[in-house]
Amino acid sequence: MSTSEQILLPDIGDFDAVDVIEVLVESGDVIEKETPLITLESDKATMDLPAPFAGTVTEIAVNVGDKIAQGSLIAVIQTDSSKTAPDRLITTETPQESTVDAPTVQDHTEPAKPPSHRPPTARRAADHQPPPSLPPLPTGQTGAVLASPAVRRLARELGVNLDQVEGSGRKNRILKEDLSQFVKSVLSLAHTGPIESDAGHPSQSGIPALPTVDFSRWGEIDRQPLSRIQKLSGAHLNRAWLNVPHVTQHEEADVTELEKFRASLTKEADDAGVRLTLLAFILKATAAALTHFPRFNASLDGDHLILKRYCHIGVAVDTHQGLLVPVIRDVDTQGVLQLAEALADISQRARDEQLKPDDLQGGCFTISSLGGIGGTAFTPIVNAPEVAILGVARKRVVPLWDGETFQPRSVLPLSLSYDHRAIDGAEGVRFVVHLKSLLEDIGRVLL
Repeated sequence: MSTSEQILLPDIGDFDAVDVIEVLVESGDVIEKETPLITLESDKATMDLPAPFAGTVTEIAVNVGDKIAQGSLIAVIQTDSSKTAPDRLITTETPQESTVDAPTVQDHTEPAKPPSHRPPTARRAADHQPPPSLPPLPTGQTGAVLASPAVRRLARELGVNLDQVEGSGRKNRILKEDLSQFVKSVLSLAHTGPIESDAGHPSQSGIPALPTVDFSRWGEIDRQPLSRIQKLSGAHLNRAWLNVPHVTQHEEADVTELEKFRASLTKEADDAGVRLTLLAFILKATAAALTHFPRFNASLDGDHLILKRYCHIGVAVDTHQGLLVPVIRDVDTQGVLQLAEALADISQRARDEQLKPDDLQGGCFTISSLGGIGGTAFTPIVNAPEVAILGVARKRVVPLWDGETFQPRSVLPLSLSYDHRAIDGAEGVRFVVHLKSLLEDIGRVLL
C-alpha cells in the first residue's frame, strides 16, 4: 500500500531562513533515497537537500527564490512508486556538488557581495566612463548555459551574457558567485588604468589593486578556475589578513616522551579501532591551555571580548576541493582515544563531501597541522572571528644538550598566530610556552 510522506526542512544550523536557488525534481519523478531535491543557499554555504527515502514525487511545495525555514514543507512523496508511472527517473549516480561549500568554517566564509551593492564610483566607472581596455558587459543570452532562473534574472539585470561566464557548479552550472566574480573581474579593469599610470593611486578599498596581466604574451598558459571552496575561503582569508593585526610566536616542544607514551597505547588504540596520532594529544593539550588562558578562547565584539565557556576546536583538513576546517566539539571533556576517533571521522567526511553546515560552525580556536607534509615553521592566518590559531609543522629528530652530552630528541615545531588587539605579546609567549610544557609532560594536562 502506498503512503504519502511529507519532507520538511530539517535543522540547518544558525540560519533563520535560507534561499531556494534551484529545484532539482518535478512532480511525477521517481527518485531514490539521497536524491537531491532542492539546492539551498545561505550567506555561508550552498547545499543540496537529499530525499530521506525513495518514492514518487507527487507535490513540490517550494519554488526558486522562496525563503524557507526549519519545518517548511519541501515536497510530498508517495513511498510506493510501483503504481505511479514515472515522467523521468532520477538516480544518485549523477555527480553532485559538495553538500558544504564554505571553509572556515565556522563563520569563516561569506560569498562576495552581489554586484548590485557596488560603490557608486564603481558603477559610474563601469556604466559611463570605461577606459579603452575595459570590455563592456555584453548583453543577450543564448540560453545554452546551465543556470537557475534567479541567476538568469540577475544576469539580465546586470546586462551580462552568460555565455562568457565560467560556471563552477555541477556540470559547469553558473552560480551567483560566478556571476559576481565575472562582473568584479570586468570592473577591476577600470582601476588598472589609473593604477598603472600612478602606482600610488589607491583603489576604492584604499589598497592599490593589482594590474591585470596577459601572461600568454610570454608563452603557453593553462587557465584553471578555482573551486568554490577556494574562492570562498580565499575571500575569508583575505578579509582576516587585512582586518586582524597578526603576531606569530614560534616555539619547539620536545615530544620524545610523549611519543613513547603514544606508542605504549597501541593495544588500547587497536582495541578501540582507532589510529592514535600525535594530533589527538595536541588537541587535548591545546584544550587544557585554553582553559588556563581564557583570552585565547574568545572573540572580539567591538569594545568587548566575548569569553567562551565551551571548547570547540577546528582542525584544518586538506581536501581535493580546498581547505576545510570542521569543528570538534567539547574537546576538553574527551580523552585522546575519543579525540582520535572524532578526528578520523570528521576528516573522512570532509574529504567525502559529507560535512553538514553545523560541522563548520562554532569553533573557538583552530589547529592547522602540516606534520604529514613537512616544513619547519609557518605563519597561519587567524581564523576570524577567533583570536588565535596554532600551526604545527613536521616533527624532526635533533641533538639536544642534556647537561652532559647531546641526545637525539624528537622536536615538534609550533607556530602560534594571534590577534594583537585581543592578546598582548607577553601573553602570547606565555600561552605557547605553557602548551610546550604540556606536550613535554602530558601528565600536566590532569592538573
